[in-house]
Amino acid sequence: MSYELQALIGTLELLRVAAAEVPAARVVPLAQGLALIPVTSGVLAALQGDGSVRKPAGGAGFGWHSDGFELRLAAWSKAGPIACVEAEYFGGSGTQRAAVWEDGRVVLGPLTIGEFEPAPAEGAPISRALRRIGAHTAEGRGDEFDSVGLGAHRSTGDWVADD
Repeated sequence: MSYELQALIGTLELLRVAAAEVPAARVVPLAQGLALIPVTSGVLAALQGDGSVRKPAGGAGFGWHSDGFELRLAAWSKAGPIACVEAEYFGGSGTQRAAVWEDGRVVLGPLTIGEFEPAPAEGAPISRALRRIGAHTAEGRGDEFDSVGLGAHRSTGDWVADD
């Protein structure tokens, strides 16, 4: 079974403001007052910019981010922390990456776990990013990833389809 996700995660209020600037963006509520914007091809295209600007100092360096994308995250993060996460798993192995912007700069990450690498004691990248933006574990729900409900769908597109 596979799992893939590319998303922005923050408070519901913050992401509603951010989504108002990106017509293709859809805000999907999660548990604990958080929400996500699935980074679909339409959202990614809207956030890419024209590529003529430089990445902010300390950028996260995700392969699919453009300079304009990271500058937009930096701007939004002045109103509250925002995480950018990606995961891709198939048959129990895969990769995970996360970074958090706050006050206009990257404050966590980028954190990466490669295929077949164990999660560090402090947690997997997405759970650490979620913790940084205020998520906590819920009784009987495993880590922060499970506690906010990121297992509800198996692909980025499914989050939009359920909208």
